[in-house]
Amino acid sequence: MSTHILAASKGDISEAVLLPGDPLRAKFIAENYLENSKCYSKVRNMLGFTGTYKGVPVSVQGTGMGMPSMGIYSYELIHEFDCQKLIRVGTAGAFLDSLHLGDVLVAVAASTDSNFVHTYKVPGNYAPSASYKLLSNVRDASKYTGIEFTAGNVVSCDVFYEHDPFWWKSWASIGVMGVEMETAALYMNAAAARVDALAIMTVSDHFITNEKAAIDERERGFTDMMKLALETAIR
Repeated sequence: MSTHILAASKGDISEAVLLPGDPLRAKFIAENYLENSKCYSKVRNMLGFTGTYKGVPVSVQGTGMGMPSMGIYSYELIHEFDCQKLIRVGTAGAFLDSLHLGDVLVAVAASTDSNFVHTYKVPGNYAPSASYKLLSNVRDASKYTGIEFTAGNVVSCDVFYEHDPFWWKSWASIGVMGVEMETAALYMNAAAARVDALAIMTVSDHFITNEKAAIDERERGFTDMMKLALETAIR
């Protein structure tokens, strides 16, 4: 089978798939955590791999940046390859004093300024959220690994470089943990298809302290997030 984006066949991709935005992070996860991993797609250099983690088949697929890109990859993974557990592993910018660079965040829900939801024609505002099953799994994985996380709401935004430098403060004032660019689309696609989705992210930027992680750390660091996602995927 060849879809619009993924050059793979039925059986090439497992039911559980990790979704980093950066394809080089996908490669890093495959090479360092999966056994017998094989690359099933290189279209647009958006790499995808399948291997096993502790004997359980797991795939990892790069998705690119932003909700349109996540929307395409997650849709094809769900509808063409029957993926049932989709776990975003990415980065986020923190809004709160209680968070620090390197902290792991779990998105219970994802607010958004995007019009992505228009495709579902819902007669009001929709609040996309994680599946309870994967939230339970990540809690169990945290206890098993000792890797702690902070759970709450994130905001998925279409614009990376906002014109107003203080735009984020209104979100912070109602307890939103931070910003990223993909989770809302993933949660909407998963909810519509009745499959499980979760976003696990690492704080790579901080809006209060102005700290930023280095580029190589974003690609190959943040291993706590990766380990927690893998343990969540196999439960």
